[in-house]
Amino acid sequence: MAKGRKRIIQEGVLMNYKAIFFDVGNTLLYPYPSVEKVCAEVMFRYGYSVDSGELSKAFRVADDYYLQRYEEDDSFWMDEDEAASMWEDFYELLLRETGIDGDTRLIARAIYDDFGKKDRWRIYSDVVPAFERFKDFGLKLGLISNWDGRLAALCEELDLIKYLEFVISSANVGSIKPHPKIFELGLSKIGASPEHVIHVGDHHYADVMGAKGVGITPVLINRGSNLSSEDTDCLIIKDLFELIDSDLF
Repeated sequence: MAKGRKRIIQEGVLMNYKAIFFDVGNTLLYPYPSVEKVCAEVMFRYGYSVDSGELSKAFRVADDYYLQRYEEDDSFWMDEDEAASMWEDFYELLLRETGIDGDTRLIARAIYDDFGKKDRWRIYSDVVPAFERFKDFGLKLGLISNWDGRLAALCEELDLIKYLEFVISSANVGSIKPHPKIFELGLSKIGASPEHVIHVGDHHYADVMGAKGVGITPVLINRGSNLSSEDTDCLIIKDLFELIDSDLF
């Protein structure tokens, strides 16, 4: 722990913030070895070998489909069955774009199921050390994510649950970021007012705008993606260590 932070805690003048909420995907966890490779591995199990270039082209089509669905109506994240169905549609489109003409729905479901397994996810190397530091500061930590109903079990299997006060997935509570309800639910779980909470996430619309909408301090984490000019209205960090060293504390 940095000398200055020891002094702050020892004098009993802890920072103004009492809690930090976190997004999950591309904030705390990343798919392993990658989304593309997981899909290719599942396809191979069903007897299909797909060229990486063809798979990349297929992903561009599938990604466009997801963005269109998300922009037109993101409510699929509010229901477990609808979230699963959307991802099955996504993977089925991906499979068809690669030229697979077998039981694409069966393989699509197998891909979806694979992403519910802990072996398909890795924790970013800064997360556990940062969580331990935050807990040393006396901060309460929680997760708020647009995710299917498997999130809490995944966090337990990855041993993240021990650091957390709560895990909120949109499919389990019927509300999605950036809507106020899902953030307000997090606040109610720890009994904190929004001005005493930080929310960290990688998505400007869902995380930054959502947090601001209820008076929570947003922090945008950029783990290598390109940010547009609109993404400069809050603190931007590359990892959680930068949050610890920021002027917020």
